[in-house]
Amino acid sequence: MSRFGGQFGPDITFLGVPMCELDDPRTYAAASVVIIGAPFDGGTSYRSGARFGPQAMRAACYLGHDGSRPSLAMRVDGLVELGVVDGGDVMMFSGDAVTACGSLEKVVETVSSSGAIPIVLGGDHTITWPDVTGVARARGWGKVSVIHFDAHADTGDIEFGSLIGHGQPMRRLIESGATRGDRFLQMGLRGYWPGPETLAWMAEQGMRSYEMTEIVARGLDECLAEACAIAVDECDGVFLSVDIDVVDPGHAPGTGTPEPGGLSARQLLDAVRRICYDLPVVGMDVVEVSPPYDHADITALLGNRVVLEALSALARRRQDDATGSTWDPRVPLLSDRIPGQ
Repeated sequence: MSRFGGQFGPDITFLGVPMCELDDPRTYAAASVVIIGAPFDGGTSYRSGARFGPQAMRAACYLGHDGSRPSLAMRVDGLVELGVVDGGDVMMFSGDAVTACGSLEKVVETVSSSGAIPIVLGGDHTITWPDVTGVARARGWGKVSVIHFDAHADTGDIEFGSLIGHGQPMRRLIESGATRGDRFLQMGLRGYWPGPETLAWMAEQGMRSYEMTEIVARGLDECLAEACAIAVDECDGVFLSVDIDVVDPGHAPGTGTPEPGGLSARQLLDAVRRICYDLPVVGMDVVEVSPPYDHADITALLGNRVVLEALSALARRRQDDATGSTWDPRVPLLSDRIPGQ
């Protein structure tokens, strides 16, 4: 099967990295990370448009698409040093959630089984169900924890008469056993959903949710440290799922279900950097970027930088492991600063 490419618009890659064929592991045998597009928004409950997210996040940057992005903070070039390649989009018809999710799960499992880290560009949050399932099949059923940044818990059962949607992927994952409820950490929840019945189910599973009030009271650093410690207990890998609506809509307006009072863009980038440096991340997705509701590409740019921050931290961790060095991702690399500053 030949490369499908972009489902909507031209076949471009993430910031110009080389192309690969998602169904042919030989084309990404040397890659540590494979970018996958999941242009699906058939699970949205309010505003659609996230199907255009992969294209927008690939393109969003004021620099040339040359496949290179040296990090000022981390002094590495994640795109180059990790050999990042982009397999294009998975064909995902938003009117057939079962087929779309099944296709994505197979691709993610294939990529993960090759040893590469799949980074999936969504798409609405429905896609985390096949994303984590595919990684768990490759890396160990029930042995992959999840750190989930979101305004919403996404633990509903049946919504709008369907078991599949962007409000239910976390319940489907835990019910299937792909991941453990007591190794499922949620950061940034707020607002007015879900109700008591769903919250009771979450408590029964042992889920740990850090609502924004707790994050404000205790501080993001403390909450994140606690979540990271839980995530690696009895699990071999961590899947990081970032719903862009975890960020306050003043920083990320282009999303389907905006909820005021979230993290800042800076807080999210710092958190992603820390997780990808400190933890054994084996998969990631960035979801709910909805370009039709964006302004001046603010949200697409943030989604792009979330991916870049993750890649840079992964590359920094690999470099430090090779040299026996350690680094606190919350402080600058002082040895690389200009003398006298």
